[in-house]
Amino acid sequence: MSLSRRHLLLLVLLTLAWGFNWPVMKLGVTHFPPLTFRALSMWGGLPILWLAVRAMKSDLAVARADWPELAKLTLTNMLVWHVVAIVALQALSSGRAAILGYTMPIFSALWGRALFGDRLAARQLVGVMAAAVGVALLLWHELGTMAGRPWGALGMLLAAAVWALGTQQLRRTHVAASTAALTWWMTVATTLVMTLLAALLEHDRWRAPTTPELLTMAYNAVLIFGFAQPVWLVLARGLPPAASTLSVMMIPVLGTISGAVALKETLHWQDGAAIVLMGVAIASVLWPRRFTRVAADTGRPSPTP
Repeated sequence: MSLSRRHLLLLVLLTLAWGFNWPVMKLGVTHFPPLTFRALSMWGGLPILWLAVRAMKSDLAVARADWPELAKLTLTNMLVWHVVAIVALQALSSGRAAILGYTMPIFSALWGRALFGDRLAARQLVGVMAAAVGVALLLWHELGTMAGRPWGALGMLLAAAVWALGTQQLRRTHVAASTAALTWWMTVATTLVMTLLAALLEHDRWRAPTTPELLTMAYNAVLIFGFAQPVWLVLARGLPPAASTLSVMMIPVLGTISGAVALKETLHWQDGAAIVLMGVAIASVLWPRRFTRVAADTGRPSPTP
């Protein structure tokens, strides 16, 4: 497996957008209903996503026979994550929420092994182990806090586990529709369900958002739902699960550091050690692996990824 320059560029942009979004979201939901925050952000992102899809001239048709599969993919790839994670974020610091959310690659490896018989290569296994140790280190000083409000941590872990399952399913789906079509209809369905849940559960807390809250919604509308979410689905469907999941392990590191800077969340030595371990996890799938083989036509060694 090798990653093209286009994939690498998309991964970098995705990491920046999602990494900085953790303190942005935390700021947005601190005093604002979380489901309503998410619903408004998604409504703002839908026009941008529509323009992008139309610019690509993608066919948005999904065969009726594929609707059940589309519903399943929507549930595991978007709906559970967006509902549970945004609610759990209120009980956690932005950095630690990002760390718990990005236990996803570990869950992905477990799902792949348990359900699909995947066998990780040695370097990928090292990457998963490094990511697991990095997560443990970053949670070192948070165990006491989370013990008082365990639902936040457990909710984020649940969201990560379901998202990991969705990533495995998306890679293996037999739906013939384009990734753009899947992205559009999954986002529309999630937006509608999110709006319904916000109306049912938070209508008594509705109020006009403040200017900072509006800005955080705009960030999510443009950079998350208009850009990062569709980019992630393209990568998750087009790359092996180990590559797509481990390659984004710098996101929680960026979320932790940006949360410390923007929201004055405390950093510890474990954060620095975790950065190194996350780097190992990323390198396990992104570092070029070359071996020598004899080319039949020339008889000379030929590098292959």
